[in-house]
Amino acid sequence: MTISRLSPRIAVVGVSTLIGEALIDELRARKMPFSELHALDDERHIGARPADDEAKLKVGDVAAFDFSRVDLVFFCGRAALAERYASVAAEHAWVVDGSAAFRARAGVPLVAADVNPSALDLIGARGLIALPGSASVALATVLKPLHVLAGLMRVDVATYQAVSGSGRGAMDELAAETVAMLSGKQAKGRAFGRQIAFNVIPQVDALEADGMTREERRLSDETRRVLDLPALAVNATAVRVPVFFGHSMAIHAVFERAIDAAGATAVLQRGNGLTVIDPDSSAEFPTPATLAMAPDRVYVGRIRADLTRDRGLNIWVVADNVRKCAAHNAVSVAQILVNRSQ
Repeated sequence: MTISRLSPRIAVVGVSTLIGEALIDELRARKMPFSELHALDDERHIGARPADDEAKLKVGDVAAFDFSRVDLVFFCGRAALAERYASVAAEHAWVVDGSAAFRARAGVPLVAADVNPSALDLIGARGLIALPGSASVALATVLKPLHVLAGLMRVDVATYQAVSGSGRGAMDELAAETVAMLSGKQAKGRAFGRQIAFNVIPQVDALEADGMTREERRLSDETRRVLDLPALAVNATAVRVPVFFGHSMAIHAVFERAIDAAGATAVLQRGNGLTVIDPDSSAEFPTPATLAMAPDRVYVGRIRADLTRDRGLNIWVVADNVRKCAAHNAVSVAQILVNRSQ
């Protein structure tokens, strides 16, 4: 493989997913140069065209694609596709995998571009890079500057996750249930096993034997790994809420050294990928319906002391799970790799 320093050849696998479509948009918005762009998916989507794609890409069959033809491959969303094809692609190209397939795999860097870009130093001219889940990206982006300032000891976090985290079908179900219930009909509750419209569900992904969900375990493990804090205590509760886009979270953090709201605000204002909402502004605090749709920032508000314990802070966070935490992170990782090769 010979990487063009100015315009790599790119393939996007899973282009029909929400993240795949957002990634194509992100490449266009960031004006990332490339000499070729291949849209790939499984056999169900061959011949289709990504939604709202100005380049009018036609979706090809990933099973028939020769990955030696490209320099950079994005896998978007579907773990089954990554499990089957990502390792093969990584023999020829940089592979940036946004699924959960390789996040816990030893030897595969887990990278949030705003948090631990140095993890990419392990990658040479080709290889596999895993991206954390969207909630993990948002959480680690906020915690990193606070840890540098005061040393994290413990994090309790409750996440309120948008239905887009479960894909397009879950979004369609929320819309259909909302219409049905406003029309006096009953919700069918297929995507989550129960009604999601006008409801909250304290379970994201499957329950494990110890009572944690897979999402809560991923959030804990991925946050520790991205922050390089293997002993950090992370206590997570993941909740699905009737919101289309934008994960929210309430963070309660305890630190080794003294920290107050003013100091935390100042360091977060300088943090990578972060915007702090001034409580005296018209916005007051971030919400999914307002600021979360801005694609390239994690929004922070309601920064205040925890009055029940020393060296504790409470923080509210909102971020677009599809665009900022998935597509934007993937393209940022790729740009680091491409720029490094120049």
